[in-house]
Amino acid sequence: MEDGYQNKTAFIKGAKDIAKEVKRQAGKKVGRGVDKMTDEYSKRSYARFEEDDDDDYPGVPGGQDSGYYRGDSQAANDDEGGHSDSTEGHDEDDEIYEGEYQGIPRADSSKAADSLAGGDGQQFRDMAQFEGERRKDQEELAQQYETILQECGHGKFQWTLYFVLGLALMADGVEIFVVGFVLPSAEKDMCLSEESKGMLGLIVYLGMMVGAFVWGGLADRIGRRQSLLICLSINSVFSFFSSFVQGYSTFLFCRLLSGVGIGGSIPIVFSYYSEFLAQEKRGEHLSWLCMFWMIGGIYASAMAWAIIPHYGWSFQMGSAYQFHSWRVFVLVCAFPSVAAIASLTTMPESPRFFLENGKHDEGWMILKQVHDTNMRAKGHPEKVFSVTTIKTVKQMDELVDMGGDISTLRCYKLKLTSLFHQVRSNFLAIFNPEYRRTTFMMMAVWFTMSFSYYGLTVWFPDMIKYIQKQEYASRTKFFTKERVEHVTFNFTLENQVHHQGQYFNDKFINLKMKSMVFEDSLFEECYFEDITSSRSFFRNCTFISTLFYNTDLFQNRIINSKLVNSTFLHNKEGCLLDFTDDNNAYMIYFVSFLGTLAVLPGNIVSALLMDKIGRLRMLAGSSVISCVSCFFLSFGSTESGMIALLCLFGGISIASWNALDVLTVELYPSDKRTTAFGFLNALCKLAAVLGISIFQSFVGITKAVPILFAAGALAAGSFLALKLPETRGQVLQ
Repeated sequence: MEDGYQNKTAFIKGAKDIAKEVKRQAGKKVGRGVDKMTDEYSKRSYARFEEDDDDDYPGVPGGQDSGYYRGDSQAANDDEGGHSDSTEGHDEDDEIYEGEYQGIPRADSSKAADSLAGGDGQQFRDMAQFEGERRKDQEELAQQYETILQECGHGKFQWTLYFVLGLALMADGVEIFVVGFVLPSAEKDMCLSEESKGMLGLIVYLGMMVGAFVWGGLADRIGRRQSLLICLSINSVFSFFSSFVQGYSTFLFCRLLSGVGIGGSIPIVFSYYSEFLAQEKRGEHLSWLCMFWMIGGIYASAMAWAIIPHYGWSFQMGSAYQFHSWRVFVLVCAFPSVAAIASLTTMPESPRFFLENGKHDEGWMILKQVHDTNMRAKGHPEKVFSVTTIKTVKQMDELVDMGGDISTLRCYKLKLTSLFHQVRSNFLAIFNPEYRRTTFMMMAVWFTMSFSYYGLTVWFPDMIKYIQKQEYASRTKFFTKERVEHVTFNFTLENQVHHQGQYFNDKFINLKMKSMVFEDSLFEECYFEDITSSRSFFRNCTFISTLFYNTDLFQNRIINSKLVNSTFLHNKEGCLLDFTDDNNAYMIYFVSFLGTLAVLPGNIVSALLMDKIGRLRMLAGSSVISCVSCFFLSFGSTESGMIALLCLFGGISIASWNALDVLTVELYPSDKRTTAFGFLNALCKLAAVLGISIFQSFVGITKAVPILFAAGALAAGSFLALKLPETRGQVLQ
């Protein structure tokens, strides 16, 4: 064995010398081509060393004499030998690992260089051959992996992972609702204009769009678990910061980065969980997992209901720093994400990811853990994991011999550049001829579903608010040409319009004005003290010898008015919370709570029927019923009617989303799964932004346009869904 190691060492050193010489003579382009082919040539040329060494490591899974299962006589993985970078041995003299870049065989090096220098034809043929071998490996792995999952069974391990990943999905559901719930309070706390409120409402979707695309691509390269931990950590950190920052710009920035963090949760969670589920369990249990998004919405609604209206849960340090109850709510909404991080640290990486990346031993150990955990929980600890060798996918070694003097910073830059190119090539691969039609069809279905669903779910609450305002305005009291002298007002004034009134020597002390309007009125020798106003204005009024002490009646409250010998003392600075909107706030939270809870029946039905009727029938059928339900919106003229229609639409459409999530997971291979899911989810958030912006513009104008838009989009989505391939009963690619 010692002689074999010495021969191998001499062989490797000679190959490296030849590689360097080839790169110097053939130039940069040729050198890069040689680097790409180096690993393949090395493996083929010193395969004899591998055959000799296998006998020196008895008992290690993946040896040449072992099969897929104990007792088999034929090897199942001749190309890879079942070894991984982290467990292979090394030469004790030269510290050279077998997983490292090994150079080019001496006999073939000059021919390879000549071929590359003469043209790219040979390289193209080699790459085509490599891709063909890789695809064959993936097909074999998919079949064997399904058999292994059958042996591992479904039990304690999958249910534990279910609740851990459910917390991450719950955090995504919470994120959707946070800004909508805090906006009524935050707009007054931070003096937001209509444009600023609109941007704050959409910024989370923009962040989630970026996050879904970025984290989805990275999860296929650095791992599902690691990517999910990073994105949840970003979400937790910036959610925490956003509860304390005071300025609008910094709050907007924190919510943007919080959205970028949580954006990766949906594509990673579904891909991660699917790789632990056998074929007959996959559709059902992925649908059960969707329930945590609903639980996130219920959690956000309940916390908003319990916390935000309690204005006493606040403190302030002068007028510069204020911490009101809505900031406590933002802080509490970060808890699911923190809990998900703590739980996820106890779970392993996806074994399918390891096997797709040539790491046999790591994948084998995790599958053994799954098997043993389930068997012990079922009372069969004596059952032994019979798999000894698992097929791994052929890898292209892109490492280059960079010499010993390279700096650490330069090394990191090269690694990041390599990672970027890998993610980019993986993204472009989903538009290859093999997946192009599927990708474009899925893009259309995701876009139409998201456009109609998010557009309507935001339009419903806005319509309810509009109906409330109309009803409130119908109760407005009007006073004309009244004359009031020597009267003290120390009670709340609400929902009144005073036109051409005259007020002499009157006092307005310690009161709240809500929706009060004074037009063309005269105030002479009046006194205003400790006034808090909301949607109250003085238009074209005249103030003579009037004193304002500790009020917020200035600037935008007094419009086109004359001030004669009048004084403002100790004005209330900044924007103040509206203490009179308690009932409206409770109604908003209650409506959101009911709308979220209404999806429970749809979740249950979709989970029970997903594996029985198929993904396409579930998706198309739910979309058609949702489309029909849209036409009932024209009958929603009251507040209770709109709430009922909101619950109906949410309960029906959730089945479409569950089917779409399962279908997306199963249509793409494991090495492209989160990349494709992340891209489609990013497109979903873009469609959500467009749908919300368009549907909101028609509130109070017409119902016909939103109804036609939503129904048309759902009809188109259901038609296109039927053109997709059915994945029920298929192994995970």
